[in-house]
Amino acid sequence: MTSADLYNLVQTYGLSLLFPLSVLEGPIVTVLAGFLARQELLPLGWAFGVLVAGDLTGDALHYALGRSGLRILPERWQRRCHATPDQIAPMVAHFAQKGGRTLFVAKITHSLGFAALVAAGAARMPFGSFLFFNLLGTLPKTAALLALGYVFGRTDQGLAHLVFVATLVGFAICLALLLRMFLKHRCKT
Repeated sequence: MTSADLYNLVQTYGLSLLFPLSVLEGPIVTVLAGFLARQELLPLGWAFGVLVAGDLTGDALHYALGRSGLRILPERWQRRCHATPDQIAPMVAHFAQKGGRTLFVAKITHSLGFAALVAAGAARMPFGSFLFFNLLGTLPKTAALLALGYVFGRTDQGLAHLVFVATLVGFAICLALLLRMFLKHRCKT
């Protein structure tokens, strides 16, 4: 689906289509909604609320996948996905101590979001805490992406490329931080 296809669908169906699209592909749809709000095709305040609700719904689906979906996999696949009980135990400890921080950073950087959301479910992080910290990350991220679409008003491939590059930069920063933590831990032992 291209940006032009998304534009036409949202322009035709408005807020009723914005919710399911934001569950499936939040960032691009959010920027597109900002563009449409600038053209007064969508109400900005309502669009923000619908986008936040859609993003949190998508997060809850990822959480559910981690919480129950991984257990239905055959044992061999669980090992490949690092989802055996022995492999999940360190995640449980991590999310008990630093779950909120992990989710917030994953939401803001947009790079490791999927893995962190599924891991939070697998670690059985309390769902209320999960939603709270995701909301804390979703509000500024949605506002920034909505503002980006509103201010720049572009939905072409250049904007999709910009989101892609921002995701790669966020991923590289996360990898660098993980490598630093790994090397720091390795030097201690």
